[in-house]
Amino acid sequence: MGALYIKDEDTAALVRRVAERSGLTNTALIRELAAAREAELNRGERRLSAREKLERFWREHPLPPPTGLKADKAFFDELSGDL
Repeated sequence: MGALYIKDEDTAALVRRVAERSGLTNTALIRELAAAREAELNRGERRLSAREKLERFWREHPLPPPTGLKADKAFFDELSGDL
């Protein structure tokens, strides 16, 4: 397997700076970052937005149909034993 050569000098400088600040070699830093990205990709499912998560939750846990009962103060008083 051949060596990895970063042709863009700005990117190479960035890798050197982050590696030095992290106490890693350039190779170790690139390996760590690539492994983290691979793990993210392997999770399979893309990240859902909050709206998508709520819509999925509502589909999986629908509200029961309306009963027609009035939930007023008297109703809650009766539930708590205050008559």
